[in-house]
Amino acid sequence: TAYVIFTSGSTGRPKGVAVPHRAVANQLVWKVAAFGLGPGDAVLLKTAATFDLSVWEFWSALVSGGRLVVAAAEGHRDPAYLLGLMRSASVSTLHVVPSMLEALLTAASSAGSGGVLASSLRRVLAIGEALPGSVAQRFRSVNPGVGLFNLYGPTEAAVSVTWHEVSDADVVGVPIGVPEWNVSAFVLDERLRPVPVGVAGELYLSGVQLARGYFGRPELTADRFVANPFAGGASGAAGDVTAGARMYRTGDLVRWLPDGSLDYLGRTDFQVKVRGFRIELGEIESVLRNQDSVSQAVVVVHSDRHTGEQLVAYLVPDGELDLDTVKHSAARELPSYMVPTAWVVLDALPLNINGKIDRKALPAPQVVQREFRAPTTPVEEAVAAVFAEVLGVERVGLDDDFFALGGNSLVATQVTARLGAALDAQVPVRTVFEASTVAALAAAVESHAGSGARAALTARPRPERVPLSLAQQRMWFLNRF
Repeated sequence: TAYVIFTSGSTGRPKGVAVPHRAVANQLVWKVAAFGLGPGDAVLLKTAATFDLSVWEFWSALVSGGRLVVAAAEGHRDPAYLLGLMRSASVSTLHVVPSMLEALLTAASSAGSGGVLASSLRRVLAIGEALPGSVAQRFRSVNPGVGLFNLYGPTEAAVSVTWHEVSDADVVGVPIGVPEWNVSAFVLDERLRPVPVGVAGELYLSGVQLARGYFGRPELTADRFVANPFAGGASGAAGDVTAGARMYRTGDLVRWLPDGSLDYLGRTDFQVKVRGFRIELGEIESVLRNQDSVSQAVVVVHSDRHTGEQLVAYLVPDGELDLDTVKHSAARELPSYMVPTAWVVLDALPLNINGKIDRKALPAPQVVQREFRAPTTPVEEAVAAVFAEVLGVERVGLDDDFFALGGNSLVATQVTARLGAALDAQVPVRTVFEASTVAALAAAVESHAGSGARAALTARPRPERVPLSLAQQRMWFLNRF
């Protein structure tokens, strides 16, 4: 073992990834050859040792005869300081996560250099997050002649395992590229079968870059580092495959592109279930990032004790942001259940110590209420009271919209039930969608007040054989079919 880096675990217990010497040696020898590093290069060391990107920064200069420029402690938190250091020390090689690259571009623009990071810069290696096409092309447009490379690698492999040089074609998304030396990549379905080109599957890795496993966690190691069933290569695989080797389950969704490179789609553990639908958050984020006015986008599930779980989109604008246009585009490209119900626009996404997006630090969505106009009729008062009760809002006015306050289709059924009981009327759920403000819904149901609510459910004798509901009949039929 060369080093152990601890990463957060899904159970809250950190897991230590033990990486062997041969993995680090293979990575550095490949890196020197791939990027032509030599005595004339200067590499910036700014990353905390708890993030494996620092492995590149610690040793790239030492194995190529170049200079190592060491930033001050906590210097990675200040883009302006890093820019000044890169320029004064003539840094030629920069390793960075995409969030930090965007921060450096913004700082360079604010400093009056038009986004140019440093005249000495020859190459930038981006890793750790998905590289947005907008950020990549913005960098290339103001830093001509500087190579920009998108690399991919989990902590469970020595820094990177695939690479791709960004080109003019990478406008919407940037591929993660092809396997590096002595690395095998497989795109498999849930039964470990290779998937065709263009079809999404989970990425599995094999080869000398892999870690030994998780330090002191044999059960976790056995779960993530599995036996490699392929020998001598297979469709859906790339790189040299050694019989009897292990594969690492990355948990990343990717697909093969026609040119033989890999396209990153998102995380399998970013799959959530909202109102019965399984949703890939990365798919929503990809659609939002494709909007011209959106620089960055993150989607999370926010839980509320009144409205339940809802999708919240956090957007960082690229220039002027027309939120209504983004919402309409999302509604046009995504199924209705995948369209976020709450939207938050931020100047920048919060970053953790490694420069990655810190999802836990995202602010809770704020309820949007209009200027208060008090209800004037008994029906309007009833509607406003029901809205306030089911949504947990202190005060609801005539112009407040049920969905803008955080309502959804499930809560709408509560609204119609309580409103029907209060007005002694039958209120269809569809009415809430057609007239979602207090004033509009009150006008829609006022004529039905007193017409009689739906008959109350009452207990009846239990038969010897309980009849199936329609949904149960369907399940039985499909099971037999």
